[in-house]
Amino acid sequence: MRGTRGVGKAWRESVAGRIWRQGAEVELMHRAMGFAALGMVTLMPLLIVVAAAAPYRRAGFEEWIVDGMGLSAAPAGAVRRLFATPGTVLSTTSALSLASLAVFGLSFAASVETVYLRIWDLPAAPWHSAWRRAVWLAALTGYLFAEAQSGRVLRSGWPSSGVRVPLTLAAGTVFFWWGQRFLLGHRVPGRPALTGALCTMAGLVGLRVFSVLVLSPLTVSNAIAYGPVGTLLMVQCWLIGVGFVVFGGPLVGRQLHQRGERPDPEREPAADTPGRARYREDGPTGEAAVDAHGPGHAHGPGTR
Repeated sequence: MRGTRGVGKAWRESVAGRIWRQGAEVELMHRAMGFAALGMVTLMPLLIVVAAAAPYRRAGFEEWIVDGMGLSAAPAGAVRRLFATPGTVLSTTSALSLASLAVFGLSFAASVETVYLRIWDLPAAPWHSAWRRAVWLAALTGYLFAEAQSGRVLRSGWPSSGVRVPLTLAAGTVFFWWGQRFLLGHRVPGRPALTGALCTMAGLVGLRVFSVLVLSPLTVSNAIAYGPVGTLLMVQCWLIGVGFVVFGGPLVGRQLHQRGERPDPEREPAADTPGRARYREDGPTGEAAVDAHGPGHAHGPGTR
């Protein structure tokens, strides 16, 4: 019995144990599926519209998918057939569709911010910081658009790949490091955020390898068996993997910087549901506080 308890205690205090426990608290897979669903209705039209409005030959959402999944010619053709051409997009885009796109985009940014808050156990930011979501969404769109263009410009040959791969890794690391800190109002320490960004990029590299070996042939077989629906299903599976990595990277980065801390099983993660935790301002000085369980449990700024 003592041996079993010792093993259990060692697991709870290990980095892997803390990552597993916090992943369950954050509901990592559930959040990744939400990321994929919102990403499909947000990032897809955003990148298609931006590509259509660009004054030169451009790559859009379909090229980002093809490049990110590392698809060969046959599955890449199946993915490209899912999306409209830039000329068709411009001729059918209305003010109402752009407004709807903005609403979905801000909802997507808010969902990412919520997961980051839970990963870092931070209270929600005040309402007037919502502008950060719009800036982050614009930066994300620009980053993905640039990635798609680089795939078209620097795709063929080892010399081009030797230039593109380091640039892609560096740009991705900078974006994911900056993105989580910016969304959370720079309340995340720089070094753990950088570690999380590096873990995110490592995870995306692993996801690409998995996609080349597994998802690419499955895309071809699903396209033959089920048509466009089968292709769309594989794209959604890949987006779920992207969401898992994007949220899992910061989680791993945080836990790697807490190696010396003893786990607290009573710790309650920052919640995103009403009645658990909310950000408010008390008194004439506007001092921030988190009300976790009601009037008798107010805390100071940044406390848990």
